Amino acid sequence: MAERTAFTGRLPTVRLTSEIALAGGGLFGFDLTSPADCHVYVIDGGDELALVDAGAGGVIGDSDLIVETIKRDGYDPAHIAKLFLTHYHFDHAGGAAELRQRLGCEVLGSPLTARTLDAADEEQISLPGARAAGYVPDDYHLQSCPVWPSLVEGAEIRVGKLTVKVVETPGHCDGHVSLLVSGGDRVALIQGDVVFHGGLIFLQNIPDCSIQRYAESVRKLDALDFEAFLPGHLSISLRNGKRHVSAAAAQFAKLAVPKNIV
Repeated sequence: MAERTAFTGRLPTVRLTSEIALAGGGLFGFDLTSPADCHVYVIDGGDELALVDAGAGGVIGDSDLIVETIKRDGYDPAHIAKLFLTHYHFDHAGGAAELRQRLGCEVLGSPLTARTLDAADEEQISLPGARAAGYVPDDYHLQSCPVWPSLVEGAEIRVGKLTVKVVETPGHCDGHVSLLVSGGDRVALIQGDVVFHGGLIFLQNIPDCSIQRYAESVRKLDALDFEAFLPGHLSISLRNGKRHVSAAAAQFAKLAVPKNIV
């Protein structure tokens, strides 16, 4: 991990591997940025950088702080060419429009994520329910953002010397994808809100959350070879990370449901 500098109210990124750093994360992470943010990852391909997920943005996020955090660790934001979105929930995609404006990068997502963000479809992402539950204030809104619908099963996208392979993983919500990053010092799985430390999952009472699709997605991830386990929230494992996915897969294989994160 990168050493912490003298505290000035802003922290540098947390270096996880030679090619991946953590540039954002909130209350259910490392409190690098806004409490509402998911983990925001930097992929360093050498001559090109990419981000994975965008945080919440708007009145509950702080996209400027995410960019400043990236700068403080010596990354050049001008080299950030791509922003990958694992899914369209507000804590992962709400800041996409702001980061696109600040960085000039292209935003990539699944076809459903692309349609949803282009239309700023708050019903699709269950934002009214999130407001009613008190997760976001009444004045928080999803900002429209153009997204390339290129994150489909098996697609391989280059980020400098690295390859990002797309695995479709619905269940937590429709249109969810996970990203297998290879070509560096270890293979890393960045998988949004599918599985968390200890084999926890994230079922919600929303229309597009499905136990059956969830089980199939976890089975797919358990068939992959990777070492670093990089979820959208909570703890990270840099070695033997597959054990967390395997723990969830074992529960689904018994026709049971793994423990839920909430």
